[in-house]
Amino acid sequence: MNQKIIGFHQDEANDWVADLACGHTRHVRHQPPWFNRPWVVTPEGRQQYLGYELFCKTCAELTPP
Repeated sequence: MNQKIIGFHQDEANDWVADLACGHTRHVRHQPPWFNRPWVVTPEGRQQYLGYELFCKTCAELTPP
């Protein structure tokens, strides 16, 4: 289930976390070669992704088939 990004914050390890419209969160790390998200390390990059939809695993698990 896709949800829009409405904001960002950093967790206790300073990794970036997307705040989703559903109230859940999702990590959006930039750790090449596993995660290649260079946009997350700058305020401008994060601003461009507001409104972008990410898959919310929590919503998917809570939604009956």
